[in-house]
Amino acid sequence: MKQHTTNYTNTLIEVAEDCPVSHAQIPAEKKEKTIARLQYEILIKKPYQYSSDDIIFECYAIKNDISEHEKQKEREKFFSKGQPCLRCSPLAKKYGLGFHHNSEGKVAMIPVESEEYQTFLNDSAVTKTKAMRSKRK
Repeated sequence: MKQHTTNYTNTLIEVAEDCPVSHAQIPAEKKEKTIARLQYEILIKKPYQYSSDDIIFECYAIKNDISEHEKQKEREKFFSKGQPCLRCSPLAKKYGLGFHHNSEGKVAMIPVESEEYQTFLNDSAVTKTKAMRSKRK
């Protein structure tokens, strides 16, 4: 079975062109956790610990109540089809958080207003790609 991936290396996923905020925001705490909140909680605790695939599948597993012993089989099934990458994340579209993928493909959230974000933007060794827009042009 062919396996797809959402992973990048040495890449900055910039906030979307139509992102409504100029300073990063924390997704609101709701009774049922949103994808934005789940991604935020994973990445705020452990920057550069997980790949994009790890984060996207973990959120899917939580949302779909997949047990620990079913995870490996479900992950293979999940990535047998192409999946939206972090360019589609609400964190980059609405909350002002970019994503940096290091040389090992591990991810950290980077606030749009931070010095670190500017450093990555100005680094020619880092590939840049914008998050998806929320609205069509």
